[in-house]
Amino acid sequence: MRCAAVFAALAFFSVAASAQDITLTSRDGTLALSGSLQGFDGELYRIMTRYGLLTVDAQGVICDGPGCPDLTSYVAELRVTGSPDKGARLLPGLLAAFAQARGLVLRTEVTGSGAVHTVYDPDEEIVLARFTFQPAPPGLAIEALRNGAADFDLSDLPEPGLIATTLGVQALVAVVSPENPVPQLATADLARILSGKITNWSELGGPDMPVAVHALAPQSGFRGALETRLGQPIAAGETHDDAAALAAAITRDPWGIAVTTSADAGMARILPLTDSCGFLLEPSALSVKAEDYPLAQPFYLLTAKRHLPLVGREFVDFINSPAANAALADGGLLGRGMEEVDLLGDGHRLSNAIRAAGDVGVPEAQRLTSAMQGAVRLSATFRFEDGTSRLDVSSRDHLVDLVRLIEAGRFSDRELVFVGFSDGSGDPAANLDLSRERAEVVFNAVADAVPDLGDLRVKTSIDAFGEALPMACDETAIGRQINRRVEVWLRAPKDSPAPEN
Repeated sequence: MRCAAVFAALAFFSVAASAQDITLTSRDGTLALSGSLQGFDGELYRIMTRYGLLTVDAQGVICDGPGCPDLTSYVAELRVTGSPDKGARLLPGLLAAFAQARGLVLRTEVTGSGAVHTVYDPDEEIVLARFTFQPAPPGLAIEALRNGAADFDLSDLPEPGLIATTLGVQALVAVVSPENPVPQLATADLARILSGKITNWSELGGPDMPVAVHALAPQSGFRGALETRLGQPIAAGETHDDAAALAAAITRDPWGIAVTTSADAGMARILPLTDSCGFLLEPSALSVKAEDYPLAQPFYLLTAKRHLPLVGREFVDFINSPAANAALADGGLLGRGMEEVDLLGDGHRLSNAIRAAGDVGVPEAQRLTSAMQGAVRLSATFRFEDGTSRLDVSSRDHLVDLVRLIEAGRFSDRELVFVGFSDGSGDPAANLDLSRERAEVVFNAVADAVPDLGDLRVKTSIDAFGEALPMACDETAIGRQINRRVEVWLRAPKDSPAPEN
């Protein structure tokens, strides 16, 4: 019944222009098409003719008939659906920044069925676009996007057949009450708690008290993404309608535990996590954006493979701008802006390199630390779909971001080093070769996208260290996936003087 009600609430998405007779005549008068107008997006007519449904560029024709739209007063109607929490928290600020960047004004009205965000031109005193948000569970949101009843979906997961653009990334964290005495938790134990295999805190060195697992409602997109990562349903004893209610309940329950985002933790205590090998998993901005933190969860804007009005296309292009990243950060999401960190100033990396020295040998460890000298790491980190040389969704977005920054001159007179790493399974020599091959894949992708690197005064090189710098435990699949990566380091070219302090 609830799904039916939500589907009914989405009905306003499918309101289309009333079908009316029109004739489109080419500007030289040699061709005319008659039929019923099915839609107009400010650039293209969609008209049902005796030849079927045709799409015609408005610039090339003259429209005649009662159904012809007023080209000067066209308002782009863009329909957004998806996660209610993220829609309320991210969309208003993101749209306000989008409008401001274009010298426009955003007016927001909350209605009984959702929110309407109107983009207004104060100089011309005209409405340019309306973004209408309707919250919906994942299944109905995807259905609305596929059947043309929505233009965008705010989603915790990508979807086959749809275009997924990474809005940003969020750190998933385990939260408990401030009264809970357990100091930290291994991710493997967290998985066993969520799946119902650990049911008492005494199994984790705590008091003899039952574990109470809290979670969002089953239809939540966030819960679906978490269960996808876990590989099985969450054995939740208590469910909550939204993230704020979840955090409040955990704060009051001394023996409760839940997974939420760091931005949604509220007054609950974030429980430090380790992996099964004892690696401390710290959700810093760089480790989350680079997805070195195993509970980093990208968040996506989904679109269908069809034409969007110009304002909609401009909105998608705006997503990776500094203004968009700032607006997303205000909403608790780490945008796609690149972080930089001094490699030798990262104590965790140094300790990991020392730990791995016994496996790869002291000379290789020394070569690694020497290469790290004077270099900074960018948060753009590249990983591949399982068993392929194809970059995963987040990495393809990182490639777009890196290319844009190169073309904008951010790395002029610097050297970009593409550095490959592997997991520790298999032969060390073979792992070293494989890590170099992956670094070459990324290097070639960048070189193909920016063939004039030399003209932009950007030097590039490739290096590889195999299994010499693990970021997580190789005993788990997620740990091996984290360790198989290509990092991007930035440093002064070797033939240039070092910058003065």
